[in-house]
Amino acid sequence: MTNEEQLLVQSVQRGEMPAFQELVEKYKQKVYYMALDMTGNHHDAEDLSQEVFIKVFGAIKDFRGDSKLSSWLYRIAMNTCIDKTRRKRLKLVELDERVAEKPSSGDDPQRAMEARSTQKQIDQALQKLPPRQRCIFVMRHYNEMMLREIAENLKISEGTVKAQLFRAVHRLQKELSFLRPDRMDTNEAL
Repeated sequence: MTNEEQLLVQSVQRGEMPAFQELVEKYKQKVYYMALDMTGNHHDAEDLSQEVFIKVFGAIKDFRGDSKLSSWLYRIAMNTCIDKTRRKRLKLVELDERVAEKPSSGDDPQRAMEARSTQKQIDQALQKLPPRQRCIFVMRHYNEMMLREIAENLKISEGTVKAQLFRAVHRLQKELSFLRPDRMDTNEAL
């Protein structure tokens, strides 16, 4: 943990609201996008983000600094998302909600429409994964976390992370094989 993060955490632990607001500002976008990747729904991602920061506020006094602040926040965010999906099956991605958040394909309307359609199919396939597999896939491929870091965040072995990631990739390949069957290779995806 950096010196700056340590000072920020200590200020929040003392109950200084401006410091907590700074922490929220610093991490809200990452937490939101992680929740969006996990839920596939803008409104649920906003709700989960708020829930994460409420949990952070309540638990910050117990944060010892053994790990990076971001790792601790990711763990809370992932556990909150997993718990939420266990309690309630979230809706599939609505095209209207995600179109504005995905990169466009330039000025070519046909390519842009194809890209939106493909992204919708990918998002739907991702939503079909079990919560733990989706969580690991999102952490690895969307947040570019190392396997060791994922294992630490989820408090599971690196071998379990590898196995769950392999299963997630394999299932996504099956779900999306109609898109580009000649380009799918499990070993490349890991």
